[in-house]
Amino acid sequence: MVATSATSSFFPLPSSSLDPNGKTNKLTSTNFSGLNPIPNSSGRLKVKPNAQAPSKINGNNVSLPGSVHIVKTDNNHDLSQQHAPRTFINQLPDWSMLLAAITTVFLAAEKQWMMLDSKPRRSDMIMDPFGLGRIVQDGLVYRQNFDIRSYEIGADRSASIETVMNHLQETALNHVKSAGLLGDGFGSTPEMVKKNLIWVVTRMQVVVDKYPTWGDVVEVDTWVSKSGKNGMRRDWLVRDCNTGEILTRASSVWVMMNKVTRRLSKLPEEVRGEIEPYFVNSDPILAEDSRKLTKLDEKTADYVRSGLTPRWSDLDVNQHVNNVKYIGWILESAPVEMMEKHKLKSMTLEYRRECGRDSVLQSLTAVSGCDVGSLGTAGEVECQHLLRLQDGAEVVKGRTVWSSKTPSTTWDTTS
Repeated sequence: MVATSATSSFFPLPSSSLDPNGKTNKLTSTNFSGLNPIPNSSGRLKVKPNAQAPSKINGNNVSLPGSVHIVKTDNNHDLSQQHAPRTFINQLPDWSMLLAAITTVFLAAEKQWMMLDSKPRRSDMIMDPFGLGRIVQDGLVYRQNFDIRSYEIGADRSASIETVMNHLQETALNHVKSAGLLGDGFGSTPEMVKKNLIWVVTRMQVVVDKYPTWGDVVEVDTWVSKSGKNGMRRDWLVRDCNTGEILTRASSVWVMMNKVTRRLSKLPEEVRGEIEPYFVNSDPILAEDSRKLTKLDEKTADYVRSGLTPRWSDLDVNQHVNNVKYIGWILESAPVEMMEKHKLKSMTLEYRRECGRDSVLQSLTAVSGCDVGSLGTAGEVECQHLLRLQDGAEVVKGRTVWSSKTPSTTWDTTS
């Protein structure tokens, strides 16, 4: 009964007719042997459909009325005595509508996938349309793409240095994770977690050839190498995903610190065994800038910004200030006149100690290579930086080089 009801809802069965006495006539089988044209002296065509309908539907006997004659005239009037019966055959649905709907859905899905997969393919990597990273080049280099968002650009409509540094940090952590070495810490391997060890950066060198703009897609490669007896070097190469143009090169040195004592530690052999298989035997992507960083104080600095304090959001899972935040604090004392007309070209940082959430810091900047009063018209400007605690203890020392912006990248405040 259930099957019969379901079938009748899609393929309605013929309704019974009443005889003159009010009784229901039984349905009888109809013999449709074909379509036989009947000649007519008036030139009209008479069509006599004779087809054999199935005798059973879902196991139930079904019979249809006797032969039905339909005469079609030139003016398309139906001259039959009764309408054609609603049979299983002539009530089949129009499957073309369903096929058209399915085809439309598949074409729309294919179009969306082609839009996601529109990035240029390279022979040495599996394409990843969703921007997730991949291990490439014999499993030693990690590659990840980033879209430049509207909230990642600065006043000159290009990505800020903090955005670039965040991309570098993100690929470094994802590299450790994709290699299966991520323990319960922030970039720490399982053996490091057992020994309460974490990575801390001691030196960072960055050269920016060109800043991406809103809507650009950048491709970031990163890899690690040995650095001395107890350190590790990590390099990055940032390119424009569409053109392959090199945008940024960066190199850094990392050492281990005990998470409990907050003191530097030697590299344990167990940890060395975990990370050495991923070391790349190559020179640093940047030649080391061995020039000594100038020591600053309030007397030698041209600009000073005091009272800087970490916010809760500035701390990472290891309970110390995120490395990128230090860069922002250093630039707090950089002259606005210089940043309006210049872009950061290169940066060298030396991290001396960490600061906690209750620390109060002071940012100092000294300009060299030009007069402070002519920063807006100067060509290339070099600055010395110092970030220190209130008691004078050095946190980060740095050197930055700034080059003039092209007219197209200078923000027009009148627009």
